[in-house]
Amino acid sequence: MRQEEIKNQILELVAEYFREKRTHDTWTPGEDWVRYSGPVFDEKEYIRAIDTLLTEWIIFGKNARQFEMVFPDHMGKKFGCLTNSGSSANLLMVSSLMSERLPEKSRLMKGDKILTPVTCFPTTINPLIQNGLIPVFVDVEIPSLNLNLDEVERILEEQDDIRGITFAHVLGNPPDMDRLMTLVKKHNLIFMEDACDALGSFYDSKKLGSFGVMSSCSFFPAHHMTCGEGGFVSTDDYKLRKILASVRDWGRACFCNEKKPGDVTEGTACGNRFNNWLPGRKEVLYDHRYVFDEIGYNLKPIDLQASIGLEQIKKLPMLDLARRENFKKLDYIFSKYNHFIHTPIATKKADPCWFGYMVIVKDDAPFTKSDLVTFLESKKIQTRSYFTGNVLYHPAYQRFGAQYENIQERFPNADLATRGAIFLGTFAGLTSDKIQYIEKCVEEFMKSYA
Repeated sequence: MRQEEIKNQILELVAEYFREKRTHDTWTPGEDWVRYSGPVFDEKEYIRAIDTLLTEWIIFGKNARQFEMVFPDHMGKKFGCLTNSGSSANLLMVSSLMSERLPEKSRLMKGDKILTPVTCFPTTINPLIQNGLIPVFVDVEIPSLNLNLDEVERILEEQDDIRGITFAHVLGNPPDMDRLMTLVKKHNLIFMEDACDALGSFYDSKKLGSFGVMSSCSFFPAHHMTCGEGGFVSTDDYKLRKILASVRDWGRACFCNEKKPGDVTEGTACGNRFNNWLPGRKEVLYDHRYVFDEIGYNLKPIDLQASIGLEQIKKLPMLDLARRENFKKLDYIFSKYNHFIHTPIATKKADPCWFGYMVIVKDDAPFTKSDLVTFLESKKIQTRSYFTGNVLYHPAYQRFGAQYENIQERFPNADLATRGAIFLGTFAGLTSDKIQYIEKCVEEFMKSYA
């Protein structure tokens, strides 16, 4: 009883501390940064996290399993697996599709070719390379920077050995999913959907993340919601879900945390912990918790991450609305200057929950991307390049570009993205006073080139 009283006092002091801290949070234009993104927490996330920590259960536990039960619906799927990062989610998604337990038609094999856009975040394509798959690069479209579906269709007609396709919905805005899914079906492709930037986005009233055989999501602090770090893989296939859990958990066969994480004696998934589990030694009774079906990893989150995520899920309606509203305000600011810059346009039938606001400086503009970035950051306004630009320009990936005589000419839009694309944030922390400051600074910059 005394322990419970002390714990309640601790949690009340945590709440009081953060309420007091938020009361004194200030922002001064030109002195404090206008951040492009970051966690939007109040005392509830910290209370939940510390309460979890005080249980002394650190690893994947009841909060993580609860998160796995409630989050798949946000991706339009039935099942899912929580991971320690969005990058791990992509690795888990691709690696699970290499499982020997899958039928051949549903499985990827080393040497298979996978279509993917040449402008990306590295962890969309890294799992392909890490699993011995061959990325086949396509250019992107302007201004969306989504993969060029004309190129996708042409390559699929030319190369009948393409096995799959993967890409991220750029800043929450999808390509033409009707056309994409027609191509997926026609060419019998395995579609791995990277929805890490697209939580809360829709296409034709269908959630992004619901189109692929599996989809990934990220809970990095810059994303739509955060667990500090974290990621998720969703699927409608329960067999795939079991493979995902195994690959995430060292390759372990047992998935007893389906019911009671950490409890190996009560309510276990198989109900049969000790049995003849080893094909190589069938007469031996062996603990199912130490039988391994896959060549796996340890990609599990800690329970504290999941506890934060459960509070963040409750805030998603507010966080999503803020991103949509802030996008509109930024579009009002920047769309006046379309003679200098490309500004984003939502794909027909799409309702993006925008991860950011993209600006692409045109080749004939009187200023460069560097000029714009330098000015904005001199005013303490954060910007981000659109991830890799053309990934084949980077040291780690140059060997994949050796097949092309001239990468710049082969991927002209990716080249423009490299030279001209930046984005600003849209998250809930971008308050009206900060947006007004952005407008003032952008007007000052543009007037100098009028």
